[in-house]
Amino acid sequence: MATTETVVVKIGTSSVTTATGQIDHEVLNWLARDVCELRAQGGRVVLVTSGAITAGWAEVGAQRPRPSDAVTLQAVSAVGQPLLMQAWRRAFSASDVSVGQVLLAPLDFAHRAQYLHARGTINALLDLGVVPIINENDAVADEEIRYGDNDRLAALVANLVAAQLLVLLTDTAGLLTADPALDPTASLIEEVVAIDRGLEALAGLSHGRVGSGGMSSKLAAARIATWSGVETVIAPARCERPLLAVTERTAGVGTRFVARTERLSARKAWIAFAAASRGRVVINEGAVSALVHSGRSLLSVGVLSSSGSFVDGDALDIVDEAGALVAKGLARFSSDASSPFDEVYVHRDDLVVLQSAQ
Repeated sequence: MATTETVVVKIGTSSVTTATGQIDHEVLNWLARDVCELRAQGGRVVLVTSGAITAGWAEVGAQRPRPSDAVTLQAVSAVGQPLLMQAWRRAFSASDVSVGQVLLAPLDFAHRAQYLHARGTINALLDLGVVPIINENDAVADEEIRYGDNDRLAALVANLVAAQLLVLLTDTAGLLTADPALDPTASLIEEVVAIDRGLEALAGLSHGRVGSGGMSSKLAAARIATWSGVETVIAPARCERPLLAVTERTAGVGTRFVARTERLSARKAWIAFAAASRGRVVINEGAVSALVHSGRSLLSVGVLSSSGSFVDGDALDIVDEAGALVAKGLARFSSDASSPFDEVYVHRDDLVVLQSAQ
């Protein structure tokens, strides 16, 4: 690893907790040692951790079945988060390294000002020699508990801090050619150049024993990260020196996803992957060609229909007549406003073509 690299490392619930939901201190200690060694080489490391809800329920659940309602899960995460941070603090204290907690919610990525504040906070922690430990703000963001996962959060953080590498540590060896539970001949896919629909079908909707993510969510995170110019690796958390094995490119460790050669600017990446879409615009074939092949702005003449309630500056999904995502951009006017025939609907400076990312 180059000494100036920034690495974002995400570790999932199934890796930071035991089968009974207790925090697995041995895994935390392994990873903390790896992070400290990378720091000693001059690298900057940001850690994204899951496990607060599972650890919290192990503390207060009295071995009852885990609840599913958002209100209880929010309360449980409030119990588990300090337990998780205490465990991480203890793991890093062996190397005399300080840690800092950063809780992020969708709002922090949906609004540009919040996005920049979050980036400033994380960079300030890194400059102070502190390891930022990030988790989603489960205690107040119920949408994240029901629909989110820390894989996507980690990919957004990797873009936020302009990382060179995203490592998703999990309880599998990486992306396999088949489900090993059904096919004993399944083997590791060591490198992926492009994420296509066939690869997504291969990942399926599998989930680990706990947590909200699965291989599908990791592929989605890898797409976000690689499209932003960040190399991504899905690798096993429970192996010797897991993070160092990835950064040293040890053969047979994890699945590596090749990053795009051109990195999106921070603003374009924010538009593409962080800003929440408030509307959907269907465009004709001519507009698709103008956007994809000519780098043009989207004009009103190319818009067939729109849906959603949005105002000037809100993010829009731009799709073709078949419903496939072509681009994402910021609206130039409100959904309830009429526009001249040739008015710019989305300016090219506020638009990111994503068709080849699908």
